[in-house]
Parts: sequence; C-alpha cells; structure tokens
Amino acid sequence: MKVLMINGSRREKGCTYTALTIVADALKEEGIDSEIVFVGKAAMDGGSALNDCVKSLKMKAAEADGFVFGAPVYYAAPTGEIQMVLDRLFGVASNEMRLKPAAVVTSARRAGTTSTLDVLAKYPTINEMPVVSSSYWTMVHGSKPEDVLKDEEGVGIMKQLGKNMAWLLKCIDAADKAGIKKSEAAEYNKTNFVR
Repeated sequence: MKVLMINGSRREKGCTYTALTIVADALKEEGIDSEIVFVGKAAMDGGSALNDCVKSLKMKAAEADGFVFGAPVYYAAPTGEIQMVLDRLFGVASNEMRLKPAAVVTSARRAGTTSTLDVLAKYPTINEMPVVSSSYWTMVHGSKPEDVLKDEEGVGIMKQLGKNMAWLLKCIDAADKAGIKKSEAAEYNKTNFVR
C-alpha cells in the first residue's frame, strides 16, 4: 500500500514538508509506503510545467491507496500553488481518487490554520473520499522546520494521523479481500439555481 502526499508549499523542504515527513514515518512504522511530491515550483512556473505535474500526479493517483494534501498558511489561506494543482488534479483524476482515504495538513507560524484546513478538506469531500482525522486539527506551528519539531503537540498529531491513515487503509484492504463491494458513483440530477 502507498500514500501519495502533495506538498503545496513554495519551499520544498520547509515546515509543510516536515509535517508530511512525520506522517510518512508513522505510515512506515505501520508498513505503508509513501511518496512526497513537491508541486510548488511547477505551479509557480505554470504552463507546460503545471500540465506535466498534473499528468504525473494523475498517474500516481491511480496507483495510490491514500492521499495527504499539505500546504502552509499564506495570508490566512492555503497557497495558491496547492489550490491551482488540486483544482486541476480533481478535474482530471477524480475517478482515480474516488473512495480512497485522504487527509489534509497545514503549517503556520500562528493563525489561519483552521481556514486552510477547511479549504483543503473540501477537495476530498466533494469526491467521495473518506477523510482521515487525528487527535486534534492536523496542523503544526513554526517558522522553520526545526520549530515544527519543537511543536510537541503538532508532532503527536501528525504521528497519530499516520497511524489512523494506516488503520483505515488496512480496513479497506480487509474489506476488499472479504468481498465487500464499494459503493457505485453517485447518480442524480444536479440542481442549477438559475434556469
């Protein structure tokens, strides 16, 4: 089993990466592989770099069993980079991600974390993806990666998030082996407010 983690920071090895690494280590302890993909540069470059990034993520999404979407707080919200990538990715790879568990992670110096988590959580919840939680909101605090490691509560939350993701992935695997069928994709008429 493998979890695909998307790092939507502008800094490849910053605080968000540090949080994702803690989750990855907890997954590894549970026998689950992971991969952290930095998308900040491709999103900033735009054009063909962004297109190539999204195509690559779509292929990785098809192979992944779960996801973690991470972003720092910039101006009380997630980065434009992560939103640009997730907007595009969910537009082209929703089938590849449907019913696979997802978690969201954010990092900040101080505030804006809950609003960022809210924005990030909307992507999996619109796509029938079970959202994995932890023992508190999935955030870490610090200005530098070494600060994040001093956030003892945040580190504990990230570790528990990894354990919870591993547990859910194992439950889904057991259900598949037991022949429990997944739900069919939703079919209904979508309501338009203007006709």
